Amino acid sequence: MIAAASENNALGKDNDLLWHLPDDFKRFKNLTTGHKIIMGRKTFESFPKPLPNRIHIIITRDTSYTTDFSDCIIVHSLEDALKLVEHDELSYIIGGGEIYALGMSYADKIELTRVHHSFEADAFFPEIDTDVWKIVNEESHPKDEKHKYAFTYVTYVKK
Repeated sequence: MIAAASENNALGKDNDLLWHLPDDFKRFKNLTTGHKIIMGRKTFESFPKPLPNRIHIIITRDTSYTTDFSDCIIVHSLEDALKLVEHDELSYIIGGGEIYALGMSYADKIELTRVHHSFEADAFFPEIDTDVWKIVNEESHPKDEKHKYAFTYVTYVKK
């Protein structure tokens, strides 16, 4: 899984991000390019267009949902999405909150950008159980002229 969440686990509000961190966008692009990305319908619809060089697997309960984009696959459960990536070396669950919560038991790694601020939100990342997950890498970034908030890249793996 890959996500950016605040100190209070906020992900977004009104289907939009709560911060603008250019270095985090670059990291997300570098990690996910060339891989399949699994997301909920609302996350997909928050993009102006599909992200380049990635296959989008979109989960929706709406059995009549379609998209005209050729690099998008529609499924109706996380289990169906995971079947499409079972032979891939690497794929990412990219949100939103409900999909992260469902994916937590399936994931073996979490690439989390922890934004050092708390926000009002309507979508949240699930609590990370430290009995199940351990931190294997951390990289801190102070706030600066391009980044309004300090943040830390934290990599978790299952124990």
